[in-house]
Amino acid sequence: MTTTFGSAKWQGGIKDGKGSISTKSGALADYPYGLASRFEGKPGSNPEELIGAAHAACFTMALSLILGEAKLTAEHMETKADVTLEKVGDGFAITTVHLTLSAKIPGADQAKFEELTAMAKAGCPVSKVLNAKITLDATLLS
Repeated sequence: MTTTFGSAKWQGGIKDGKGSISTKSGALADYPYGLASRFEGKPGSNPEELIGAAHAACFTMALSLILGEAKLTAEHMETKADVTLEKVGDGFAITTVHLTLSAKIPGADQAKFEELTAMAKAGCPVSKVLNAKITLDATLLS
């Protein structure tokens, strides 16, 4: 078992307030976030892009493991996770995550690629924690 952390600070109200996020590794150190960066496209981060980065990283690592078990090694994999935040009732909810993968995997055929990527999507720990519809488009490059 492993435990790590991310942390957030906030000062002020929801509209005029400002926050910062940090990670244990220091990859993020007091990085700004707030309403403007979440909903208005202003500079800074937001929870949804962090979930997207975490999900893309988790899925790609899970696929690397599954490929190894199938005696395959990726030459290159790149995953993007589009995270959709929508108004639901009186609040907001993350309703979908769409993974887009582009991968070059010598020795993989399309059928095996689709089987292994589906396993990674279902088995990745971040996929398991999200209560949202998760879809996947995976392209095997030759």
